Amino acid sequence: MSLPYASPAPASASAPAGAPAVHLSAPRYVLGEAPADHTTVEGLLERARGFGMPPRADLWGWGTVHRTDKTLETLAAETAAATLDGAGISPGQVDCLILCSTRFPGGPRTHGAFVENVMAATGLGAAAFTGLTLGRCANLLAGIRTGQAYVASGMHRRVMVITADRVTDEAVRMENFALFTDGAASCLISAEPLGEDAYEIVAGAGAQDPAGLDWSNEISSDLAREVNERILHEAGMKIGDIHGVLHANLYKPLVVLKERQAGFTREQLFLDNIPRVGHCFAADPLVNLVDRDAAGALKPHGHYLLASSVPGVRIGVLLRKLPHPTAPESAPDTAPDAARLGDH
Repeated sequence: MSLPYASPAPASASAPAGAPAVHLSAPRYVLGEAPADHTTVEGLLERARGFGMPPRADLWGWGTVHRTDKTLETLAAETAAATLDGAGISPGQVDCLILCSTRFPGGPRTHGAFVENVMAATGLGAAAFTGLTLGRCANLLAGIRTGQAYVASGMHRRVMVITADRVTDEAVRMENFALFTDGAASCLISAEPLGEDAYEIVAGAGAQDPAGLDWSNEISSDLAREVNERILHEAGMKIGDIHGVLHANLYKPLVVLKERQAGFTREQLFLDNIPRVGHCFAADPLVNLVDRDAAGALKPHGHYLLASSVPGVRIGVLLRKLPHPTAPESAPDTAPDAARLGDH
């Protein structure tokens, strides 16, 4: 059953007529190899008191964090290898790499060696490369939109987008908006779908408020509504036609408040990975997409919004899930599905 504010027509909505089709394929992720309970986070209760947060794990969604001793280069290589395997292509068939991180290690004197190591570890040494960092935890979606533009313009044929981050100071693993986890995520952007798990990029948009970019500001639901309006207008859809929102794994009350203010229902949100995974920097939307798909919670032809907000910025990318290449074609379902993925 569709929501009252869902339109009946756009269940199979695709990219606007005249626009070249671009696809996101083989999303994958890796988490830190050392999962640990939130009670092991250094100074968690003291920081919670300083933030004015009652120490209630169930309220905030405190659960597991994942730590790593691996370098960013290693994390990037592991997730890239998984994406290439899922897409069924070799590194030599990728002609562009977009590498995202909230903090690339070192500075200008070391960045060249860092990129060299990433490209050698991933096998993408012949690919052009671009680095994105200023979008903070919206970097991955900025990278996906950049890759989409590269492919749509014909500049590149296949673009690997990778985000990788790790906490380097355990004293700040907890912030007043999330518990951070170490990890990386990746996907391929191309004109054709690749592999068995592929999505058409239907629409995308970003909005920003330069006056609100400072770390101390709140996430803006106004920017989220602006992005929604632009995406839905481009796709010819209503907000109730979106089957699920793959948002950042911030604290549960913050996610619910801001996404509901943006116009989404509780049923469109996905909160299960907040305690299971934590906030994996910019990787959260892909982490959540992968897990919901693995749980069978994504419908063929269903529409799913990758979304990320940081103070002063909101980015959204609307996907349409393509049927499994070997699965029988099924009739589109317009009803948004409830988040059904539990801890696993």
